[in-house]
Amino acid sequence: MSFNRVHLWAILGAALFIRLLSLGAYPLMDTTEARYGEMARLMIETGNWVTPQFDYGVPFWGKPPLFTWMSAYGIEAFGINEFAVRVPHWLAGVFVIVVMSMFAKRMGYSGLITALVLATCGIFSIAAGAVMTDMALTLGMTIAMIGFYLCWLSYEQGKPNQAWGYIGFFGLAIGLLAKGPLVVVLMGLAVVPWLIIQHGLLGAFKQLWRRFPIVFGTLLMFVIALPWYVMAERATPGFIDYFIVGEHFKRFLVSGWEGDLYGSAHDEVRGTIWLFWLYSAAPWSIVLPILLWVKRKALGTAISLQHGLLSFLILWMVAPLVLFTFSGNILPAYVLPGVPAIGLLVAILLSATAEDLKWFKVVSSIVPILLIGAVVFIQLGTGDKKSDKVIFAIADPSVATYYVGKRPFSGQFYSFGKAQQLSDESVLDSLEKVQLIGRKENVELLVQEKALNCIIEFTSKSRRSLYRCEAN
Repeated sequence: MSFNRVHLWAILGAALFIRLLSLGAYPLMDTTEARYGEMARLMIETGNWVTPQFDYGVPFWGKPPLFTWMSAYGIEAFGINEFAVRVPHWLAGVFVIVVMSMFAKRMGYSGLITALVLATCGIFSIAAGAVMTDMALTLGMTIAMIGFYLCWLSYEQGKPNQAWGYIGFFGLAIGLLAKGPLVVVLMGLAVVPWLIIQHGLLGAFKQLWRRFPIVFGTLLMFVIALPWYVMAERATPGFIDYFIVGEHFKRFLVSGWEGDLYGSAHDEVRGTIWLFWLYSAAPWSIVLPILLWVKRKALGTAISLQHGLLSFLILWMVAPLVLFTFSGNILPAYVLPGVPAIGLLVAILLSATAEDLKWFKVVSSIVPILLIGAVVFIQLGTGDKKSDKVIFAIADPSVATYYVGKRPFSGQFYSFGKAQQLSDESVLDSLEKVQLIGRKENVELLVQEKALNCIIEFTSKSRRSLYRCEAN
């Protein structure tokens, strides 16, 4: 392959470095990032590392704690700021890229192409540096899938090595701590059909038992992940029922599920996940099908295919899409666990290419350019519409502050938990000074009722105003 490697390394470095620089360049926006960032801040403040908290004393049962632990360690290292809560997720993304690149090289394909495709895939670039659960899950899924395949392959090559199997179970343990049993389901949807393709229906389960450390690998997985589940249930009884039954069955099978304790369920048309994949994994979700069609005659001839790797990667990629085809409660990020396979698929399809493909450099440059544009767009005011950071840059931290109406998570995070939601108006009677935040119509009605002497200090683009008030 005569790709100009210097150019490719430059694009890869730019994609990763621009994303790294962007981590502290815009505020945590409501609701997802601000909510999870606040949960990490609460974890540090309260010292409760077992149960993530939705608010002081309110347990968050919606997800396991790995993503919160990651951001909390970031806060311990860098303080309470956007960079701190995001950088562990960026590091997780970089680790996925490195692991996939090493896997590609081991299989005889370009690790650089694999890395570049991943780093410039839209949803991967966004998630690698976003305070969400999905990159931690993707990290676990990637380790599990690679460990499984290399364990299987070692038997094919006559050099059995079950250590790879244990690595696979270690990946599953990471997934269990990142998002729960979903990782086992996703992996099963990929590897069981693939084993059947390789060995037939009966042979698949025979080979699964013969080649993999099922018993001791499962034991390793539980030794790593299960203690937290036990401690979480003991700390806040009811967690297991909500998380396993609610989050893993009702959330995906019941459109508009109303049992969600922490937000509103997403009610999408069944099958929308494929549309989500098409635009969220762009540009490579568009390039890959074209490459598969163009290179179809070269597969198995000019492009060497051995040991079922192509089908393994395709099943890995589509496993999340198959699972969530039957769910209406979905988000675009749900495609992410299958995205690492795209990088190696593209590397395989380009392995017999001799010419310098300028289109590849152009396509891989799209996401870094869009990242710069997105940060500029957010800085021009979009971020202020979805975050109250700008309000607390002006507010006096020494004065009691209350939200009149809903308190957003960004208000909790940027006030370090000091801004409270006004649930009892009588607390204002004993305060000589107070700061009120909310929509003008709501705050001014309260000001009249309480006969407060207030001035509007600032009105943000979110249409919430900061009032400085004194008792008459």
